[in-house]
Amino acid sequence: MKATLLTVGDELLIGQVIDSNAAWIAGQLYLLGIGVARKISVGDNLPDIIEAVERSFQDTDMILMTGGLGPTKDDVTKKALMQYFDCELVFSEETYERIRKIFEKRNIPLREAHRNQCFLPEKAELLFNRLGTAPGMWFESNGKILVSMPGVPYEMKYIMEHGVLPRLKDRSGTILLQKTIRTIGVGESSLADMVEPLLMESPVKIAYLPSIGQVRLRLSIEGQSADGLQELLEEKVSLLERELGSIIFGYDETTIEEAIGQMLRQRKLSLITAESCTGGYLAHLITSVPGSSDYFTGSIVAYSNSIKTSILRVSPKTLERWGAVSKQTVEEMVRGALRSSEADLGIAVSGIAGPGGGSDDKPVGTIWIAVGDIDNIITKEYLFTKDRIINIKYTGIYALDLLRKFLLAR
Repeated sequence: MKATLLTVGDELLIGQVIDSNAAWIAGQLYLLGIGVARKISVGDNLPDIIEAVERSFQDTDMILMTGGLGPTKDDVTKKALMQYFDCELVFSEETYERIRKIFEKRNIPLREAHRNQCFLPEKAELLFNRLGTAPGMWFESNGKILVSMPGVPYEMKYIMEHGVLPRLKDRSGTILLQKTIRTIGVGESSLADMVEPLLMESPVKIAYLPSIGQVRLRLSIEGQSADGLQELLEEKVSLLERELGSIIFGYDETTIEEAIGQMLRQRKLSLITAESCTGGYLAHLITSVPGSSDYFTGSIVAYSNSIKTSILRVSPKTLERWGAVSKQTVEEMVRGALRSSEADLGIAVSGIAGPGGGSDDKPVGTIWIAVGDIDNIITKEYLFTKDRIINIKYTGIYALDLLRKFLLAR
């Protein structure tokens, strides 16, 4: 089966809203072995919607649409589908009663626009939407399927997960298994040199998904029967684990901050950070994980030298001789952070994020990171990019990875 993803809304075409719906839907279809032939975005324009539907059905079996189903006058998807499928709009008493009950509980008056929203194409099979007022709609004609859903992401996802994906799974006829290996600290091309010789002539396919400081390796295998697929996939995962070793930090959706949290919790260790160039970004990553209060005590954002000396007890002589961006300074920042708290471990970062402030000896992108406990500290110097935001993100990721390596070596 091949699908077209059709997203409707002027806001998508003027860049006011980023189309995250199509990306999410494509990922779900991939897991069912359903390929996406194209993604199309059109405005709230009746002829454009109809033309996009006609063109898409020429060479795909299915269209998944989002957007244009609200109560306002610019929502024209229903009218377009009514015209395309040559049917009338009929009033859905079930939809009206559900909206009425929702509004009654919230003490919100029903308006004529909400009643108008309950007129739906008579050829549509309605898909229940527990999270909003507009139901999804399933059309099927001449072996083709069109599903229309609201553009609000959480409403669309509910309808997909409860009304669409289970039905498509029964029709796909393809079994797709996948496993994602999360790696850190090695670039995509270097990783490929390590991985590809191990998967030559294998039915297991691999995709490289790079991000800042990391590469996800997605292994996938498909077939008409589950027999032997899982075993073969696990065999290749084990092979890559032996080859890649410690550059693997997790699997599937695990982030580096989640992996660090798991390690600290398992070892019953606590952590504090002392941040200069990242301005609290490192603490943000750590605390983005639910339950991080189990192991994270806090952060000292020592952006100026005066805070480094007064709170972290960095020696003024160290700053004068070596500068704020130095091995010696980040080591003293770690010790100062640990002495100011009851934490077992500390991370300190200091660098030149840019775009200004660099020199011949310490160009923009120079970052020092220190990690350790009161007795043992390891440090590393990095040279990242000329971009400030990217440098901050790199520093956060690599600081967590340096802590991971410190913990692995304990």
